[in-house]
Amino acid sequence: MARRGYVRPPNHVIVLYGATGDLAKRKIIPALFHLSSVGLMPRRYRIVGASRGTLTDDEMRATALLSLEMFGPKRVRKSERTNFCHRILGSNHEDVPEVVARAEHEIGGRPRRLFHLAIPPTAFESIVKQLAAEGLSSRARVIVEKPFGTDLASARELNRVVHSAFDESNVFRIDHFLGKESVDNILALRFANGLFEPVWNRDHIDHVQIDVPEALSIEGRATFYEGTGAFRDMVVTHLFQVLGFVAMEPPTSLEPRALRVEKNKVFEAMKSLDPARVVRGQYEGYHSEPGVSARSSTETFVALEVQVDNWRWAGVPFYLRTGKRMGESRQTIVLAFHEPPLRMFRLARGQRASQRPNELLIEFRDPGSISTRFLAKEPGPAMDLHEATMTFSYDSFGTDQLEAYERLLHDAMLGDQTLFTDADGVERLWELSMPLLRHPPRIHRYAPGSWGPPAATRLIAPRHWCLPADEE
Repeated sequence: MARRGYVRPPNHVIVLYGATGDLAKRKIIPALFHLSSVGLMPRRYRIVGASRGTLTDDEMRATALLSLEMFGPKRVRKSERTNFCHRILGSNHEDVPEVVARAEHEIGGRPRRLFHLAIPPTAFESIVKQLAAEGLSSRARVIVEKPFGTDLASARELNRVVHSAFDESNVFRIDHFLGKESVDNILALRFANGLFEPVWNRDHIDHVQIDVPEALSIEGRATFYEGTGAFRDMVVTHLFQVLGFVAMEPPTSLEPRALRVEKNKVFEAMKSLDPARVVRGQYEGYHSEPGVSARSSTETFVALEVQVDNWRWAGVPFYLRTGKRMGESRQTIVLAFHEPPLRMFRLARGQRASQRPNELLIEFRDPGSISTRFLAKEPGPAMDLHEATMTFSYDSFGTDQLEAYERLLHDAMLGDQTLFTDADGVERLWELSMPLLRHPPRIHRYAPGSWGPPAATRLIAPRHWCLPADEE
């Protein structure tokens, strides 16, 4: 039985290109299995794992079973995994048309087709041409994994290739950040609560931070990371999209087109990036990572200021930061409110004037939470203030959420593009990024386990990055 509020998609053949890759093993196959276990896969479906080399049904099923044992739910009977894997077929790229025909015959009728391109963009063109030539792009949608290009020219070319076989209404550029319940909840927080929407503007908000530090290194992904770097990997693909949700105007409805229109208006209002307001960093020891050149200038850290030049946000800086080998893994949005014009109270002993109590903090790493920081009177005879916090956690709902990939795969099967980026939005973000890509600032070194180079602190000064309490 499908869980309440969700719709079971129509019958499908799902073709996963890159089926033996790391992303498929860690995320996509476990996500499809969990959707099946909670009744959110089609009643009749087949999954075709496609690889460049020979891949038999038995080999693909063994790959899927190993993926579920390593990365899938732990409290699952082996028979459930086995039954799921029996619906999986293997294929090389050239034989996909024949295997899809076999899968459709087994299902019966005219099932929908979903092609998931979990492969490098350089491999897209040959596959898309094959799908178009074999007539497989009819009754079909395509999921495109990041990166959506590496600059404006490559993004336009990538869109041209995809559009040669698929209409934009059938293209799903996947960003797992937008599949998080806590990011989606930004819309509810703002537009369903009269407490917040009236102050969500430049009259009340001093600045906004979107901060995604990571404690992990590049984890052996030098081939990918050396050609990408922190800005292309995280900012264009993820952080800008979150900014769009934070800064958008109220949509006319929650329909996909209405939401995407408002998010794209934010991108249209963003000013081109100023390289002087960007800090690039590289953690000490990066050159010792396997596959990294000793002269590499690839950034593993980036902090930048973004300006949204519209009526709501003019003059309010948005500070974005992300990096590898940092002090802690976090995914936060901070809205810092203006300080009162007159500070008539004194802080209690141990409270520092540099602390920032007037903040709304959204933690969008699963399960997610929302906290408000404010000043309250400390008990005692004097009117001394102490920082206080109120927190809401998604754990309090006591429900089993769909993870980001699960939510997005389910939406793609239904044709719901709400949480996916369109071609215009992608190209606009690369257009804004071109001044930085043409004139990147110099690299600053930073120590692993730190919060990045000191230049990032100077970027935001006299403001401060919102750090965990013990690091402030």
